[in-house]
Amino acid sequence: MNTMAAKQSSYIMYGGERIEFTRVPSKSVRPRVLIKVHPDCRVMVHVPLGVPDDDVYDAVKKRVRWIHTQIWKFKDQLEHVSPRRYCSGESHFYLGKQYVLKVMEAQRDKQLVKLLRGHIEVTVRSKSEKRVKTLVLEWYKTRARDVFHRRLDAMLEQTLWVAERPNIRLLSMKTQWGSCSPHGTLTLNPHLVKAPRECIDYVILHELCHIAEHNHSDKFYRLMKQVMPKWEKTKEKLDGMAGKLLN
Repeated sequence: MNTMAAKQSSYIMYGGERIEFTRVPSKSVRPRVLIKVHPDCRVMVHVPLGVPDDDVYDAVKKRVRWIHTQIWKFKDQLEHVSPRRYCSGESHFYLGKQYVLKVMEAQRDKQLVKLLRGHIEVTVRSKSEKRVKTLVLEWYKTRARDVFHRRLDAMLEQTLWVAERPNIRLLSMKTQWGSCSPHGTLTLNPHLVKAPRECIDYVILHELCHIAEHNHSDKFYRLMKQVMPKWEKTKEKLDGMAGKLLN
């Protein structure tokens, strides 16, 4: 294995396949290597300062079978996801349910999006894919802002360590559902509003736990277990939908 600097890529062979991974510096005070496989099949290895390269390689080697399984699971999802065309008949998610997109052209009516009888109805003056996409994404952001604030209020009833109500900001991301700043601001992906409510709750609770424990330490996972005993299953469910929801 080559000596790895911060954010330097390397690889490991498994079953005749080359698996690329990237080492990312971690601020964790514990010498624990954290491995993540993202929905776009990138493998990120989060490494605390001072951990030798050989230990990093050993950690990847121990979990290489799991990494390989995750990569192929996400590849399979991506192969079955067609690019959005934002036209009538497409299936779009909202709060875990699928809705059929219905695009209507009306010169005099106001351009808007509304949820109605199993459809996401879009009224536009001209059936332009770009215009329909813009309206739909803005609708998702508006819905996300409302849903996330309501779910945050519900989750704060369980997270007694949070002294002040955190601010929420929305940011579309390709590989993350959320993050928590050192000052306690929650950044949430508006595409998360397409997921079931329990998945939204999981992401919010995950970030709220980071207010108490900034790293993915044993204390962090114990805290997660306290507020959401079956969080692993919920995370697995969300990961399984990632290809469809982020498309």
